[in-house]
Amino acid sequence: MALEPHPHPARDADGIVDAEVLEAEEAGRVRRARAWMARQRAEVQVALAEQRVRVAQRLAIWFAAGDVTDEQLAQEVEYRRRRAQHSKEAEVRGRIKALQAELRAAAPEEAAGLGVQLSGVEAQLALIAGDADADRMKVDGRALSRARWSKKAGRVAGAIGGGALYLNGVAAEPGLALAALVAAPFGWWYLQRPLVDGEAEAKEGRPPVDLTKADAPVPGPRAGESGVRSGEAEGPAYAAGAPAEPVFDAPLPPALDDSVLAEALRRSGVIKPDATITVLSAPPWGENGTSTTVFDLPSGVTVTMLKKKIAAFAGALGREVSMLDINKAGAEGRVSLWMTDTDPFADPRPSPLMTHSGGIDVWKDGVPVAWAKRGNSVCLPVKNSSFVIAGMTRSGKGVGAANLAVGAALDVRVNLRIVAGKVNGEWDPYAKQGVAATYFKPDAHRLLALLGALKADMDRRNRVLGELSKSKVTPETINRVGGLELLVIDELATFTRTGKPLREEILGALTDLSAVAAGAGILLGLITQYPEVDVIPQALAMNCGTRWAMRVDNATQSNAILGGGASGSGRDASKFDPPLPGLGWLVNPFAGVTDLARSYDLDEDERGEVTALTCRAAELRDAAGRLTGQWADPIEAHLLKATGLSSAAGGPERNGVPGRPAAAVTPEEKQAREALVDVVDVMDNLGRDAQLEEMAAAIGDGMTAERLGELLRRAGAGPTVKVSIDGRRVNGYRHADLRALLDRIDGV
Repeated sequence: MALEPHPHPARDADGIVDAEVLEAEEAGRVRRARAWMARQRAEVQVALAEQRVRVAQRLAIWFAAGDVTDEQLAQEVEYRRRRAQHSKEAEVRGRIKALQAELRAAAPEEAAGLGVQLSGVEAQLALIAGDADADRMKVDGRALSRARWSKKAGRVAGAIGGGALYLNGVAAEPGLALAALVAAPFGWWYLQRPLVDGEAEAKEGRPPVDLTKADAPVPGPRAGESGVRSGEAEGPAYAAGAPAEPVFDAPLPPALDDSVLAEALRRSGVIKPDATITVLSAPPWGENGTSTTVFDLPSGVTVTMLKKKIAAFAGALGREVSMLDINKAGAEGRVSLWMTDTDPFADPRPSPLMTHSGGIDVWKDGVPVAWAKRGNSVCLPVKNSSFVIAGMTRSGKGVGAANLAVGAALDVRVNLRIVAGKVNGEWDPYAKQGVAATYFKPDAHRLLALLGALKADMDRRNRVLGELSKSKVTPETINRVGGLELLVIDELATFTRTGKPLREEILGALTDLSAVAAGAGILLGLITQYPEVDVIPQALAMNCGTRWAMRVDNATQSNAILGGGASGSGRDASKFDPPLPGLGWLVNPFAGVTDLARSYDLDEDERGEVTALTCRAAELRDAAGRLTGQWADPIEAHLLKATGLSSAAGGPERNGVPGRPAAAVTPEEKQAREALVDVVDVMDNLGRDAQLEEMAAAIGDGMTAERLGELLRRAGAGPTVKVSIDGRRVNGYRHADLRALLDRIDGV
């Protein structure tokens, strides 16, 4: 019979349920339970399938480094590069400090090699420092791809390593398996979570953008996105339809474009028309208006070849020579090209000594005399090298020499001796303050005597060095030998041009001293406006390691100072256009380079700056007991003995005119000179030679012929000689002899 399920089973009259009804109800419940379990099992299977998909997606994204954006990768790569760059820069700076320390203590024959090394390391530092802002610090698509693959490999290796570590751990400690079973549900829960926005984008595979390209498209917001970052207000820049804010600013264009650089090299004849170059670093202009581009020249073309054509190269770039600085960057064909957008020498600069307090160490730190292209101060040490400063009238050589001399005066160990080539007062401040150990105006005989005194003192110094087991002066032995001697000869041509008295003897003595006296601490500073071989022979010029050629007339004169062939290498002091006072090619043996430098502006006539600095030098020397007259000077002692006259601090009147020192003149000698003056006046009035009797009568005041003769002999006139007076031969004195004697005594 047919049965129908009923919620209230039928009962008989006694209230008993029919058994058939009970069986039907039980079967229904079983069917419903099975259906529910089937639905639950299906839902679980669907959920588990979804979880497995999400876990697989999340693992795939992680192993593919899809959870890391291009921005994050770029930041990581740039951080690593900058950290490596900083480490390399610190290492190179340490090498520079070590080389500078070696250079300060190096012998002349070692200094050139160390200077070349230092220049190369400094160029390397400039290259490294330039990298910090160079395009190579930016990350391109290739670098991003390499970084992503590296991260993928690292994660795969980490997963394999972790699995191997787990298996080894379980083998050694089975309890780890139980711990893993406890942790597994939490791991599964974490991995099966729904994907967040960033992971969803990584799953969908939005293509990466090369953020280093200026014209790179910036991805806009997806449908439903506002393009505004979380926490930012939506403004005009993020209005509907506007692109999202770029993650990186586009890099600035390089200061020197590859094509422009290559074309300039071709036009200047450095490379062939079909040759190419490889630019390694092309940063944009810096905040100070400079930039350093590093590039490789074609095979067979060297940095030296480029330097020889620097004028043509600068012209092709539309710049002055002074606006470029070319250095070798670690290889013969690799160029470090520094460039500025303004002329670094256009405006004069005051000497840093004007704001410096105290003395200076001319041996260790040098004298600041000029600044170079990059604005750095050029300091010339007073050691191991003599100096030549040359240039035509108004070229600024005098100011350059003043920078050197006044700086040397600020070191109390320097015995500054000055021989002026003119009778004006240009060098008088050094004498008036007592800082010039010797100073006199043009006098060839006295100059030759001074050079002889220095040669004799060189022998004395070498004996002292021998006793100390030294081959040359060192910082520790400067005081032991009597200080550093610096002889400045202004207007050298006054003494060495063809036809000048004692020319050959003076040139021979100067050449000898320049060749062998530097090791004994005796140095020369030669200044001339006639840089010609008959004024300063090549042997003398080349013995002076530090040479500064300011504006001259022609390439021959320039080569006479800088060395033969210098003009062919691009260093020609006749081609300054426009010429600037104090600007010249400076051969600096301590830095191992020849480059442009302009002397600091140091004015005496209008601002009295030389006097101010010599006053400061006098204070330092007075405190140290090194003012002229405070110490025993063997050079002036030699001159006084040889000539009878002193030029210490410019002579008795401190005006560059040698004379008898006041302390050495006795009352008798004073009377003898006064008598000589009276006699010369009488002869001037008579206009002829004269006898003692008539001169004594003309002088009067009880003067007798015997007394007058005694005084004249004491003055150095000697006995009377035969003279002609009115046709008679009588005993007397010649007018010319006594006039010359008076001039010698007065140092005229």
